[in-house]
Formats: sequence, structure tokens, C-alpha cells
Amino acid sequence: MRVSRRKFLYLAAAAAALPSVSRAGWAQAYPSRPVRAVVAFAPGGVTDTFGRLMAQKLTEQLGKQVYVENIAGASGNIGTGQVAKAVPDGHTILFAFSSHVVNPTLFARVPYDAVNDFKPVTLAVASTTVLTVNPAVPAKTVKELVELIKANPGKYSFGSAGAGTQAHLAGEQFRLLLGLDLVHVPFGGGGPAVAAVVAGHTPISFGSPQAAMQHVKEGTVRALAVTSKRRSQIFPDVPTMTEAGYPDIEGDSWVGILVPAGTPADIITVLHRESAKILAQPDMKERLATLGYDVVASTPEEFAAPPISRPNSTQDALRDCEPIERRRAFNEGVEQCCSYLACFGRHSACLPLPYPCKAPTISSRRAGIGSGFTSTP
Repeated sequence: MRVSRRKFLYLAAAAAALPSVSRAGWAQAYPSRPVRAVVAFAPGGVTDTFGRLMAQKLTEQLGKQVYVENIAGASGNIGTGQVAKAVPDGHTILFAFSSHVVNPTLFARVPYDAVNDFKPVTLAVASTTVLTVNPAVPAKTVKELVELIKANPGKYSFGSAGAGTQAHLAGEQFRLLLGLDLVHVPFGGGGPAVAAVVAGHTPISFGSPQAAMQHVKEGTVRALAVTSKRRSQIFPDVPTMTEAGYPDIEGDSWVGILVPAGTPADIITVLHRESAKILAQPDMKERLATLGYDVVASTPEEFAAPPISRPNSTQDALRDCEPIERRRAFNEGVEQCCSYLACFGRHSACLPLPYPCKAPTISSRRAGIGSGFTSTP
């Protein structure tokens, strides 16, 4: 059967229009079923607390259930890797913590590409890190804690939500800049890390204020300082590290929303639009502030663009570091990796891309960094 030229052109034009019609249909029908929101850490930490608040609000906005699934392990690598392999249809999203972009520099292998396996929706909130101790630790200030650790080399350890988290990097800044004999103990989230301090298994913790807040109120842990430039709203009586006399120990963390690469742009637009509406609601802003979050609510484009260009050499990468961090960064092993990352940690609220780091050595594995390191609380 012969097809006329006019009919052929008509059919070809109709076929070409199908993808755009389908894409519009995806956005109009989205979501068509419950949305799985993965948190790659245990319940109770900075990411989980925000994720559950946001999931509840998204459920109301989208008209379909958005439920949180905690997939903890390997400093967030396991859950993040599962999202990277999920069907890119908007029905699986990731509440990503700032360690998302640090882990590729700390582990020999991670099950995802931090840049190419995901598309950004929004960098939603930023938060600080709080230094806490068990009440049995005879230190009421950071200075007293430093003196105590120096007087008892090899005795003390600090816990964090996991290797590569901002809490871990803050702890490494603390250890390296002050020359402390302090061992890092990584946990599967901020909740388990502070619980270990309460139980006395790990006497010191760098962690999220969200996980520590109730314990500080109950007196089961003592907060000594926060790493932000200003005091936390939920810990108004707790000094900053600068006020405590240690201005070089500084850094915030962030929580953002990511989707698997290949997710249609129209669905990303829907998710960003609804997320921005939620983060602008007065009751949500008030609730987040009382939990220690600062609303950022970036666009996808802002989340995807780092504030500085990707470095081509160690010298370029360290141009914004303080002199003491530069000197340590050129040393071997953990001093290079941790001081380098800690230097960028202060900008972590707006760093969505990973930066290269020297491969871990034996000394770095002792601090809980690198492939194959396992530590039990």
C-alpha cells in the first residue's frame, strides 16, 4: 500500500509530537502512586528529622502519600546507591545530606556518581554541628575538654553520624588543629551517635542539634559549643566555637532533595515548586527554626552550581584555606584528606560537587576513613 507524501508528513509530525505530549502527561499525572523518600541514615538525625517534616507536607501538597524509608549504612552510601539505580519517574526521591558530596573523596568506591547519577531539586536547609559530652566527662567548656584530652592521650574518642559527614569533618578539624590524640567512631546516623554519648560508650560527639536537643534538655548530655558563626536558636546558651576561643573550627551542613538522573524536567519542576511553597509557609519556617534549621530553598540551578570552580590542583583547591590548614593539607595521610575537606566544610551549605582527595593511607584508616574500615560502637 502506497502512502501519499502529505499523509506521510502528517504521520511523521504526529510521531514527533508524542514525546512532548508524553512529558506533559507525566507532569499532569504525577504522582500516580505513593512516593518513596529515602533517608540514607538512621532515624533521629538532621536528615531524618527534616525529611519526615517535609514528607508530611509534600503528602498534603501532592495529594499522594510521601513516605520516608531509612536505608542506613556506610555513611549514607547504601541508601544513596539505591536511589541512584531507581526508576527515574519521580516516585523515588532522596533527602541528601552534605556527606553526599564528600563520600566519593573518602571511600575507594561508592555505589553512585554524586554528579551524574542525580538531578538536583533544591538545597532545602542548612544546619550547624554541636559538640556534646557525657555528663561524667569533667569538662564544662571546650578549653577544659582540650586540656583533659591532652592530659589523657589515647583515652578519649568522639562519635559522629558517619565518615564524611560534616560532624566527622568538624571533629577532625578539632583533632588536627589542636593536635589531639582522639579516635573517630562512625555511627549510622546522628541519633545513634548521640545515644552512644548518653550511654557513655563514646564520651564525646560532634553531631546534629536535632538529635541532641532533647538529651541536652534532659541533662543526659552536655553541649559545649556549636560550629556555626552565630549561636543556635535551640541552644541560645551554648557558645560558638569562635566564642569558645577556637575560630578555625567552623562549618555547617545541608539537606537537599535529589532525584535519579533521567527524571523528566517537568516532574523536577513540580517537586521544586511544591517544596519551595512548603519552605515558604510561616508555620514551616517557624518549626524548622525551632529545630535548628536555616531555610535555603535554592533553585535546581543554584544547587547544581558550586560557588567556586572545580579545582585542577591541590594548590588551587586550597586557595581559600587558612595557613595552618594549608600546611597540614600537604602532609601525608589523614592530615591531607581531613584538613582539605574540613577547609571546604565551612562552605558545605552550598557545595553540591565532590572534590578530589589523596587516596587514604593506613593512618587515615585509623581515623575511620577509607574503603574497608569498619568500626563498631
